Amino acid sequence: MALNFDLDDLLAFRAVAELQNFRKAAESINLSQPAFSRRIEKLEDALGVRLLDRTTRSVTLTAVGRDFARKVNDLLDDLDATLLGIRGVSATRMGEVSIACVPSAVYYFLPQVVRRYHEVYPKIRVRILDAGANEVLETVARGQADFGLDFIGSQEPDIDFQPLRDECFVAACRRDHPLARERSVTWGALTRYDFISISQSSGNRVLLDQALASLHERPRSIFETEHVTTALGLVEAGLGVAVVPAMAMPAADHPLLVSIALTDPVVRRTMGVIRRRGRSLSPAAQQLHAFLMELQSQPEDRGLSRPARLS
Repeated sequence: MALNFDLDDLLAFRAVAELQNFRKAAESINLSQPAFSRRIEKLEDALGVRLLDRTTRSVTLTAVGRDFARKVNDLLDDLDATLLGIRGVSATRMGEVSIACVPSAVYYFLPQVVRRYHEVYPKIRVRILDAGANEVLETVARGQADFGLDFIGSQEPDIDFQPLRDECFVAACRRDHPLARERSVTWGALTRYDFISISQSSGNRVLLDQALASLHERPRSIFETEHVTTALGLVEAGLGVAVVPAMAMPAADHPLLVSIALTDPVVRRTMGVIRRRGRSLSPAAQQLHAFLMELQSQPEDRGLSRPARLS
């Protein structure tokens, strides 16, 4: 006898099984909460069993539900692998991948990966959850993103941290700024210019404060922002210089911005791909993950070795 449920009902069940929250699960597959609830009820009615125990505050899987969730995950992953493996299917493949990412990697770095992914899988929706380092870590740990780009998490027992790129912090300025003629600059020399800093709530600021704790001469900020991308906007507007990760900077041919190597001391961070330990990625998410990891061996072009040419 045919069972009265379909693939969309299974996708809804997988979402609530992972997130254990009806509102978040409904949002993850772009459904209203009432429509989402009807799908779960339809699935339970068709199977003749209760899969979830629901209260006003919590959702938990029943014993049958836990077993069914494992089988549904295997079934959907096998289906994804089959569809993605069929020649030509990538042009029509539907689905969604979620990636959490710190802002310093979103503006210039991540788009090159997403562009390539979109060319291969134009129908797959990519959700980019840009947030601070701690929030990115929590989003991945809670299963609200398939994986993340972050510079913290390597010490977390439930997180797998794969190093992607080791990078320096650099001074960012406009091409018409006096510093743009220099190949390198010390932290002490930055005190001569209007300085734009990142707030103390930023993971990058925490990393810098730790590295510079013993430095006697440090630049004092005239402007302070929450995110690196906002600081770069102020730099572009000619309001001063900022210190940012090299990954946050555009390529060397950018018409306005230029990177200057920072010395005494050189401060570094390691950007990595983070994911929940022991959790398998869907084939669609695995391919985006693979595109990111390919960047490990590619050289960066952030203009550090060339003084700016002023017209």
